[in-house]
Amino acid sequence: MPTEKAIMAELGRLQLPDGDNPVSADMIRALTIEGGKVRFVIEAASPEDAARMEPIRAAAVELVGKLDGVESVSAVLTAHGAQSAPAKAPPKLSIGGHPDPKRKDIRPPGVKRIIAVGSGKGGVGKSTVSANLAVALSRGGQQVGLLDADFYGPSQPRMMGINGRPGQAPDGRIAPPQAHGITIMSLGLMLNDARQAVVWRGPMLMGAVQQLLGDVDWGELDTLVIDLPPGTGDVQLTLGQHKVLDAAVIVSTPQDVALIDARKAIDMFEKLKVPVVGLIENMSLYICPECGHEAHVFGHGGVAAEAESMGVPLLAQLPIDLETRLGGDEGTPVAVTDGKAAGLYAELARKLM
Repeated sequence: MPTEKAIMAELGRLQLPDGDNPVSADMIRALTIEGGKVRFVIEAASPEDAARMEPIRAAAVELVGKLDGVESVSAVLTAHGAQSAPAKAPPKLSIGGHPDPKRKDIRPPGVKRIIAVGSGKGGVGKSTVSANLAVALSRGGQQVGLLDADFYGPSQPRMMGINGRPGQAPDGRIAPPQAHGITIMSLGLMLNDARQAVVWRGPMLMGAVQQLLGDVDWGELDTLVIDLPPGTGDVQLTLGQHKVLDAAVIVSTPQDVALIDARKAIDMFEKLKVPVVGLIENMSLYICPECGHEAHVFGHGGVAAEAESMGVPLLAQLPIDLETRLGGDEGTPVAVTDGKAAGLYAELARKLM
């Protein structure tokens, strides 16, 4: 006779539109086993959700029916609070879980090109560059998306001035919000508290990459900019192995320690056969607002020399700039303005394209 544990294990393999499964979402009710006859109820959050879950019910019957000792399976869909459900229940969205090995192609079909912004180490301004580059590309006439793939430190919601959770598209996918003309998705938008730590091992990160690319309604985009986590870890490996990336740009400060790690990031992309199409030197210099004196706080010329040795463009040398920092903290990237810093990002976007 089949066991409850075995049945629940099979039902846990099913994936809901929000990335959860019926067992972890506590949707399985009234499970009974009588000889080889199995019966259970799948309880959705609303009548609308239940109406969309017939494929899940059919898949559940098929999975459980394959277990040893099962003679027949009866699964019924119902809805919690069906009589008093609101006209439109809020979407139940979540990110997390191991990747689905059956999903090989996770590249969004409506996206023409995907460019990763990487760095060898943290603290070099990669997220600031990603946000402002996305805005500069948009101001240049492109349809642009921004994916915050820095799961341990998602900062794009703050930098782009977005609060609240994403919505849900008619087909059940996540509907990402927009700000400053950019379509944006970040794990930070799915957390209950911005101070909440994400404590995940590699498979969870890989699953999140799969979901944020394949389960998000990105629409039609000319360019999707991906803000990568620092280093050479699971997120980069997942994107490379799935052949998602068309190109990468590397951000580094001129400091020798940063350049050492930047070279590792370059080597990683070469191993993954992702072309590095340019380098960006961030925090290149500091210009005193009082006297105009230029100081190379982190050194000078290192990123330019590395770009020359690689035979790729030095796309930009971006100074330490107070307006850039204030814009990021206030949720208004400096690239939306018409100041000098915005001009530098516009030139960066032009060179990259």
